[in-house]
Amino acid sequence: MQINLLETVEKFLSSLTAKEIAKVIRTIELLEEFENNLGMPHSRHMSDGLLELRIRGRREIRIFYCFHKNKAFLLHACIKKTQTTLSKEIAKAREAKDQLQ
Repeated sequence: MQINLLETVEKFLSSLTAKEIAKVIRTIELLEEFENNLGMPHSRHMSDGLLELRIRGRREIRIFYCFHKNKAFLLHACIKKTQTTLSKEIAKAREAKDQLQ
């Protein structure tokens, strides 16, 4: 399966430490291997076709993604700082998802 990173996700990833990037790459490899069968603790369904990759470590990293035309699109990424994922971060991911054609 092809994985597409939106520019905002690429910028976010460049701000991470080498160890965090390695964990993100490993989780993306799991997404490539298991596709929509990837489940907890690595992936969680949010709503309306939006999912999140969950990368645990010193900081909790979340990458929101969706499947569109047999491809996975990494839409938005953030550091989870609170117990509940910020609704504004989900809104950004939904906006990016809505712009896919």
